Amino acid sequence: MELLTIHRKIFVIFRRRRMKWFYAIFRPTEKTRLLDIGGAPNTWIAESRPDIRFPVTLVNLRFPDPDARADSRFTPIDADATNLPFADASFDIAFSNSVIEHMTTWERQQAFATEARRVANKLWIQTPARSFPLEPHVLAPFFQYLPRNLQTRMARHFTIWGLLTKPSNARVEEMLSDIRLLTYREMKQLFPDCLILKERVLGLTKSYVAVRNFI
Repeated sequence: MELLTIHRKIFVIFRRRRMKWFYAIFRPTEKTRLLDIGGAPNTWIAESRPDIRFPVTLVNLRFPDPDARADSRFTPIDADATNLPFADASFDIAFSNSVIEHMTTWERQQAFATEARRVANKLWIQTPARSFPLEPHVLAPFFQYLPRNLQTRMARHFTIWGLLTKPSNARVEEMLSDIRLLTYREMKQLFPDCLILKERVLGLTKSYVAVRNFI
């Protein structure tokens, strides 16, 4: 399990760097109304500015977090990210970290983007870049470019994720059906009124962040 531990530590490093980027761009205050689409309290507890505690509404259909209900700062909502139960411009910022690629289809990703743009004045929507050599979910190089039938055959025994978690065939199918990585061009299509930032590692684009900070 050492590889998995290393991966988690690397993930934390990138998340901390990304959150510093977020705070520098948006400069939220105690009065900021923030919607985290698909997130969890830990993002705002572990990586938050200690002098700022703004309210966070957490939307997460799959993984409702019981810890969020115990902290008055968080308002957990079980809802579908492609059909959010909020009026237009209900929030100052819509935030999402590595969620839109799990919408399974281009059509659902379009709906996700439309809803995020609708319910908040400002946006921070991050997603892994399809062009990055290492597929971030199964941890295998260039896995995202393989045909689906070959992905299914290789996922269990030829990816770090498969070797560490030993998934069933059903779990493999669930994982592969869940993920649709996005290109830069697709992010521009989904968020035409946003600046698309590129998070780089060794000169390669690791992820994209759609930022709208001018409304």
